[in-house]
Amino acid sequence: MVRRYDPDRAVPEEVVQRLLKHATRAPSAGYSQGWAFLVLRTPQERELFWTATAGRRRVLAKWLEGMRTAPLIIVALSNKSAYLDRYAEADKGWTDRSEARWPVPYWDIDTGMAALMMLLTAVDEGLGACFFGIMPEQLADFKAAFGVPAEYTPVGAVSVGYPAEDNIRGSSHRGRRPLDEVVHFGHWRAPDRLS
Repeated sequence: MVRRYDPDRAVPEEVVQRLLKHATRAPSAGYSQGWAFLVLRTPQERELFWTATAGRRRVLAKWLEGMRTAPLIIVALSNKSAYLDRYAEADKGWTDRSEARWPVPYWDIDTGMAALMMLLTAVDEGLGACFFGIMPEQLADFKAAFGVPAEYTPVGAVSVGYPAEDNIRGSSHRGRRPLDEVVHFGHWRAPDRLS
C-alpha cells in the first residue's frame, strides 16, 4: 500500500479506464453488479473528498499529508438493493427481498473485490495504490458533498498514483502471520498441534 505519491505525475486516462474496466470484472453474486465508482481526478474534487472525510484522521497528519498527494481517488460504493432485487427475481427462486437468507453482505464483499481488482491493476500498470475506509462519522458529509444517493454505501476508497521516492510505510510493522497460524488443512487444528 502506497501512502505518498508523486504529485507531478497524473494517472493517464487510458489507465484510469483500465482500472475501472477491471473493477467491473470482479465476481458478483447473481451477476447483480451492485457497485458504483466515484472517480475524483481534479484538485478541487480531491480537496473536497479530504475535507469531507478527514475527520479524526487530522491527528494522523503524516499519513494524511502523504495520502493527499494522490492524483486519483476512486471510491467504491455498494448497493444492497441491487442484490435484494436480483435475488427476488424468478430465476433465483426467492419471492421477497429478505436479508435473512444472506450469510454475509455480498454487496459489500463484491464491491471489495472490485476494489481489489483496481489495486492489482495499479500494480500491473507500475503504479502504487492504497485501499482505505471512510469513517462512519464522516459518511453523511461525504455523501452530501458528492450527491451520493442514499442506497449507496462507500465500502472504501482507492488512492492511485506513481509512488513518491519518500513513500510512507504503514503504521504497523507487525509483518505477516505465518501460514501455519492461518491455514488449516482438512480439519481446524490449533497451531501447536500442526505436524
